[in-house]
Amino acid sequence: MSGLFITFEGGDGSGKSTQASLLAEWLTEQGRTVVRTREPGGTDVGLEVRNLVLHHRGDIDPRAEALLYAADRAHHVATLVRPALERGEVVIQDRYFDSSVAYQGAGRVLNATEVRDLSLWATDSLLPDVTVLLDLDETVARTRLDAADKPFDRLENEKAEFHARVRAGFLALAAAEPQRFVVLDAALPIEELASAIRTRVQQELS
Repeated sequence: MSGLFITFEGGDGSGKSTQASLLAEWLTEQGRTVVRTREPGGTDVGLEVRNLVLHHRGDIDPRAEALLYAADRAHHVATLVRPALERGEVVIQDRYFDSSVAYQGAGRVLNATEVRDLSLWATDSLLPDVTVLLDLDETVARTRLDAADKPFDRLENEKAEFHARVRAGFLALAAAEPQRFVVLDAALPIEELASAIRTRVQQELS
């Protein structure tokens, strides 16, 4: 039984964690072994990187930020993701290199191709089998984050213009790779989204 690599992408507040959890529960019921992980923070090294890039007080140069994410990604894939896939397990991951292209490329206005190439080098060109993009208007996303009533991290604190660029970056990525991406309106009901995601994943399992 071959492994399956599924990533969830989208802006902050789009509901990635909720849908990843629902998908993991469903796949487990189907008898699959599921590994839930995230970037950054999927390993001990990743937790340190996550604290640095999301909670550091003060600015981080955009190129340094991109390199920190890539370093975490290299370690994460080598020590957790690839071994799980080689064991035939399903890896469900909150964010992968598409987030770097959208946030550091489009959001920070770095060269998106260079950011993508950096991640491909870091991961030895590991691509997801399916990428679920939960698309949500940045103003709606901000309302959701406000309602959560918890401190914002560095990226969540960015201005609306930044998040609009990130959203456009994600949609451009999805348009360029329609075979890998499934784009869903994150404003839809939770169960409707979960059903659409299960349908797409089932195609990969058949």
